[in-house]
Amino acid sequence: MSRTARIERITKETNVLVVLDLDGTGQAEISTGVGFYDHMLHQIARHGGFDLTVRTVGDLEIDAHHTMEDTALALGAAFDQALGDKAGIRRYGSATVPMDEVLVRAAVDLSGRPYVVHDEPVLAPYIGPVYPTSMTRHIWESFGQSARITLHVDVLRAARPGGHPDAHHVVEAQFKAVSRALREATAIDPRNAGVVPSTKGAL
Repeated sequence: MSRTARIERITKETNVLVVLDLDGTGQAEISTGVGFYDHMLHQIARHGGFDLTVRTVGDLEIDAHHTMEDTALALGAAFDQALGDKAGIRRYGSATVPMDEVLVRAAVDLSGRPYVVHDEPVLAPYIGPVYPTSMTRHIWESFGQSARITLHVDVLRAARPGGHPDAHHVVEAQFKAVSRALREATAIDPRNAGVVPSTKGAL
């Protein structure tokens, strides 16, 4: 069974296309106009093992908010669509990812119930010229809402001795950890073939 999705989200602020294959090989074609965000979405594909196309044209002449938010909403909707009735999946996934001085833990439940918990230290306001670090929480909230998942992302360690957190490392480790958790949760469980992993019979 093909576990793929195609989502188009068009508003007065953005035009977003997301194409997703959960059983891919980590290939990605990403273009949002926000360079660091493109780099992070590549992490989703590579470390999740998903094939992913994202093309977003947004009102960057205002700021990056609408572009990043609507892309996250479309990406979450693509995961929800590709998972279908969720029969046979593992459902739960978690990962702890180090990146130099940073350590991040992510846990996901493909529960059908949107709930996001996000904890990170105060970071420099921007990574590169366009990516506002305050948007990272909102990305996870938007993604979790439209994917209909429970997601916890915790930065367990961040500061260099005597220094401040490296925002690039903190955010990138989050995307890598979430990617690995999603990879585990969306995987087919050979011991649960064709069965929805819930006593309710539906997710």
